[in-house]
Amino acid sequence: MRELGHFIGGRAVGGDGAFTDVFNPATGELAARAAVADAALVDRAVQVAAAAFPAWAATPPLKRARVMFRFKELLERDRKRLAALITAEHGKVLSDAEGEVTRGLEVVEFACGIPHLLKGEFTDQVGTGIDAWSTRSPLGVVAGITPFNFPIMVPMWMIPMALATGNCFILKPSEKDPSASLALAELLAEAGLPAGVFSVVQGGRVAVETLLAHPEIAAISFVGSTAIAEAVYRGGTAAGKRVQALGGAKNHLVVMPDADLEDVTNALMGAGYGSAGERCMAVSVAVAVGGIGDRLVERLAERVRTLKVGPGTDPDSEMGPLVTAEHKAKVEGYIDIGVKEGAQLVVDGRGLSLQGYERGFFLGGSLFDHVTPLMRIHAEEIFGPVLSVVRAHDLGEAVGIINEHTYGNGASIYTAHGGAARDFAEKTKAGMIGVNIPIPVPMAFHSFGGWKRSLFGDHHIHGPEGVRFYTRYKAVTQRWPGEKRRAAEFVMPTLGH
Repeated sequence: MRELGHFIGGRAVGGDGAFTDVFNPATGELAARAAVADAALVDRAVQVAAAAFPAWAATPPLKRARVMFRFKELLERDRKRLAALITAEHGKVLSDAEGEVTRGLEVVEFACGIPHLLKGEFTDQVGTGIDAWSTRSPLGVVAGITPFNFPIMVPMWMIPMALATGNCFILKPSEKDPSASLALAELLAEAGLPAGVFSVVQGGRVAVETLLAHPEIAAISFVGSTAIAEAVYRGGTAAGKRVQALGGAKNHLVVMPDADLEDVTNALMGAGYGSAGERCMAVSVAVAVGGIGDRLVERLAERVRTLKVGPGTDPDSEMGPLVTAEHKAKVEGYIDIGVKEGAQLVVDGRGLSLQGYERGFFLGGSLFDHVTPLMRIHAEEIFGPVLSVVRAHDLGEAVGIINEHTYGNGASIYTAHGGAARDFAEKTKAGMIGVNIPIPVPMAFHSFGGWKRSLFGDHHIHGPEGVRFYTRYKAVTQRWPGEKRRAAEFVMPTLGH
């Protein structure tokens, strides 16, 4: 049985206390045991990082960028190995796992430009003989708490930006698929990152609470459910930390009567059932406007029934298993709830059994029609392969359904009408908007995040917002004394005069 430990001070550290089980979702078999950090071990990681911080912060941004360049090369070299680690513990198909690695790699590419991104502004002669400029300084030791659904990509939203800006970073990954975090630590060390600048602590609630309360932690980045995001935000800010906490989602895709139905169907299949719906940007609600609903549901039902579900290692699989048996049961429970609430279950994905993988955590795609905004399957995040169709009379009603929802992560519209698209983009209350794009997550050089209860904190993640989150702004005003001495001044300085 493999044992997965921590990574502190530039080397692997074994667990000496409790362990948690890590499963292969396709077979249902126990694959490894992951260590669970106690408060003392987390403190050890923080102290090691705090000791490494002064030298790393003093390292010129160009040299930090060169570490990122080497890290980028290593990620490209090991892309397939990393994807295999993801599939083995999360379950998503290999092609999707490789796409995840690519999206993480894009943030590293952006971080390679950190010398330019950290440039401040300079003004000559703001007053007679006085110059002014601005700089950005790293915060110190920062931490990231990441979810199971993207064990490479989500940590990489944080790690490159935090390290490139001069901070030391401690990662607390999900206990469900922890191997990828250790692989990242090894690659960073191989890239030349000094020991102690990056650490990994495995574990659960104790590790999180210790990071939130620790006085040496300056900032926390979090991605996960809304309930925990809010708790992390409140706990971190109460302890005087800077916090960005990305929470849950219920992403809608509005289908206008003039939309290309084949295009829409393909978009909904990929965005709704890709990665078994275990994506924070998965489309879980299609809002059919006008009379297009019946035709849309007919097309979707045919495609969902023929969805190729299988192990992620099978190149023919379109959708793999869910991450754990517990999560599978939770999603099945939501399907039960939808039926009880009166929604029409057009395709039922429960009861799926694959020959040779009978113990795997597989669930077929499910499709609901005639879902109403007040139903729980619309109000709550299911995080599984369940797509709901809601009917709306016009675009105004569709936008109202989205805007009244507690979440505001992402929303899309499919239409051939430019005016409708512009109106939708302007009036929809969500942090990411797609026009004929099902999953509108921007590239790494644009920041992103949700609105409402999908984001707690003032900063969106990675891109320019990532630079701002992981640094403090400093304004410097300077004058060198000349031959003429100045008398005491008792009025507010007005340098421009």
